[in-house]
Amino acid sequence: MPLADLPLEDCHAYRPELPLPDGFDDFWSGTLSEALLDGAPDKPRYEQVDCGLTRVRTYDVSIPGYGGRPVRGWLHMPAGATEPLGCVVEYLGYGRGRGLAHEQLMWACAGYAHLIMDTRGQGWSTAGGDTDDTGPGAAGTVPGFLTRGIESPETYYYRRVFTDAVRCVEAMREHPEIDPSRIVVTGVSQGGGIALAVSGLVEGLAGVMPDVPFLCNIPRGARIAGMPPYTEIAAYLRLHRGRAESVFRTLAYFDAAQHATRATAPALFSIAMMDEICPPSTCFTAYNRYAGPKDVRVYGFNGHEGGGEHHRAEQLAWVRSLFAGLPTGQAGLS
Repeated sequence: MPLADLPLEDCHAYRPELPLPDGFDDFWSGTLSEALLDGAPDKPRYEQVDCGLTRVRTYDVSIPGYGGRPVRGWLHMPAGATEPLGCVVEYLGYGRGRGLAHEQLMWACAGYAHLIMDTRGQGWSTAGGDTDDTGPGAAGTVPGFLTRGIESPETYYYRRVFTDAVRCVEAMREHPEIDPSRIVVTGVSQGGGIALAVSGLVEGLAGVMPDVPFLCNIPRGARIAGMPPYTEIAAYLRLHRGRAESVFRTLAYFDAAQHATRATAPALFSIAMMDEICPPSTCFTAYNRYAGPKDVRVYGFNGHEGGGEHHRAEQLAWVRSLFAGLPTGQAGLS
């Protein structure tokens, strides 16, 4: 597999101009302050499920997301914990759903609470998702999710998803068994892009771990990526000639490389140099613009799989060190 993009030394120096769209901060503060819809639940719901496991407690979670619509997830917690737990909130890759309750146990086995957020409307590439997508622009005009509601920032699909992601962090901060100052957000690909967006939208996170992040420098991704999902944007613009300016104006509000400029929490990135899905220059755009303390692991001969389980070991060590150095009640606060 050849290099998919710029060589590493050029990626480290790559800092393209990405103008911040008008009213970026006001748009997001307004979005996140909107009231719940009438009749929507205003509190998360947790129902313990029996997975046949004795060392991990698992809860079927429903959290009021965008507009109060329920977002599903799994919350895993180590059995027998007696003190408030550090927590890892995980966002999923494109097409993935939360899957089965017993699947993802690494973080709970390491002694942390672990919330897996279902991504609304997705879940066709794994065991499936359980969160519907409703709202303006939910139908889309080409297959996939990148062009749903793309006519304006107010109707765009990822406005709902990013709000869901923030609400999940807020729910964990309010959970009686979780230390609100020790929350890390993470995700692979789409999940990494969502984690970066949350890093710019939520103050006081303890850490951020974006892996081969999607939704970074979206205009470049749409022009050079040869594989989906970025190709959905190109397919839309092939059908709708002349709309490129308005489309990229909408997408600028959701570009994780823009949100990275608002981040303050420590971050551990991973980037793969032979990634044809999320070209490394797009990921480095977000890394180079990230405003908080940061480090990166580069996998020179890997594609979109990135560091895989080798990188999970890096993350385990990083989170352990992060939490060890941050006293309860002070983690991630500037």
